[in-house]
Amino acid sequence: MIPLIPGIATVAQTITLSLTPIFMLTAIGQLLNVLAGRLSRVVDRVRALEELHSGATGAELTRYIWELRRLDRRISIINAALFLAVSSAVMTAIVVASLFVATLAKLHFASAVAVAFILAMLLLIASLVGFMIEVRVSLLSIHVREDLLK
Repeated sequence: MIPLIPGIATVAQTITLSLTPIFMLTAIGQLLNVLAGRLSRVVDRVRALEELHSGATGAELTRYIWELRRLDRRISIINAALFLAVSSAVMTAIVVASLFVATLAKLHFASAVAVAFILAMLLLIASLVGFMIEVRVSLLSIHVREDLLK
């Protein structure tokens, strides 16, 4: 028996169905770019503070330690958000691949594809929440010192 090859119309329909997840991958890529940029800036600030820390004393040393702790927290949050965003991208890619495999092999696992897409969205939401938390932590860290306002 000769296997049936999906027609052009079926493949075109599958490509159309996969466009939404592809746009989602583009958005996740942009989120990864933003998160990586923020992580880079935080790491640069940590390195600068590490140099200042060694020669500091008193209130200045206390301020550096406080900021280093806050930066360490931000690094942890950004890393978690990056992991979640990459996981979302992987799940989204699995959705796209599954759509084509199901079409070409005439498999019927729509429920599995739907669950994978839902999981991808939940991971993306979690990553965005992490991003929101990191931005909030960074904004709470940025303030003008009282001694400079007098």
